[in-house]
Amino acid sequence: MIATGKTHSISDLLDTAFERLELDWEKFVKVDERYFRPTEVDILMGDASKAKRILGWEAEIGFEEMVHELVDSKVKFLKS
Repeated sequence: MIATGKTHSISDLLDTAFERLELDWEKFVKVDERYFRPTEVDILMGDASKAKRILGWEAEIGFEEMVHELVDSKVKFLKS
């Protein structure tokens, strides 16, 4: 996996995915603090500068589009 240099929270992912389905994720997802990391870091963000420098790689789609593609693909799979 190659990073994009942008960061998104789990809440961002849930908001985007469930919005695509016109649902409220808070009605379906239960947060259990027992599974939080004891030394949680504030920000995790990859650096894609080496991939860009060596391979000329840059992300072609944004976060929202990627999540929509994942959701759409799963819905299509479940309907088949």
